[in-house]
Amino acid sequence: MIDAHHHLWDPSRREYPWMAGAALDPIRRPYLVDDLRAVTEAAGVHATILVQTVSSAEETAEFLATARAEPVIAGVVGWVDLAAPDVADRLAALGEQGPLVGIRHQVENEPDDDWLLRPGIVAGLSAVASAGLAYDLLVRPAQLPAATELALRLPELRLVLDHAAKPPIAAGEWEPWASAVAALAARENVVCKLSGLVTEADWTGWEVGHLRRYVDHVLDVFGPARLLFGSDWPVCELAASYEVVVDAAIALTGSLSDAERLGVFEHNARTAYGLDAGGESSSRG
Repeated sequence: MIDAHHHLWDPSRREYPWMAGAALDPIRRPYLVDDLRAVTEAAGVHATILVQTVSSAEETAEFLATARAEPVIAGVVGWVDLAAPDVADRLAALGEQGPLVGIRHQVENEPDDDWLLRPGIVAGLSAVASAGLAYDLLVRPAQLPAATELALRLPELRLVLDHAAKPPIAAGEWEPWASAVAALAARENVVCKLSGLVTEADWTGWEVGHLRRYVDHVLDVFGPARLLFGSDWPVCELAASYEVVVDAAIALTGSLSDAERLGVFEHNARTAYGLDAGGESSSRG
């Protein structure tokens, strides 16, 4: 099993603006490699993708160093200033530091729903594609049309939709999320993570059945060959333990064939992030 989405952080060393507010108190503590190793070993996960948490090249460099030293971390989705004129050089420099497999920016926090279509950002994302990297889409439903247009403009860019674009599960709402995510799925250069859904549900009262309609929809529009499992640990701990998240994902994919589930839980992550058969980034030195 490959966990295609998790984080590490230490609030004693760095500010995490998204972590403000009392609701996030339960996870406002260090989550380090030893913690990751404990939860992944218990769940039978043999490789992971470590994903950025702040807009910081320093954090990305630290994550790459961590990945070099920790065998379970197969690759890093880092951050770079996409609007920088030398973005290609910055990407190359990061790639020399460790197993960089993708780039992400917290687009969900941008007030401009068309942020992804700004000329400077599109140029930067073209450089990401040229570097052979994926780009993780962290967007809200209102930003899905821009993401779909981006996928059309840059068909050479591998796009990975995080958390199925955060469907409004707790509110029980369906549109415009369902139609917008289906439009994005029509672009063949986009895959979707089966991740982050327990925290879109009611943190204290969710059940697997509350997630099923939304998971069935992304299974329908993307197909099992373009879905990949991610825990979103430690954020998931607001609503569920690592083990419970894994068990929920297994239950929600119970209708798939063995080959399809092997894709969701391992092979599709290899393809999306350019990992070798052992689960490691081909760029790992």
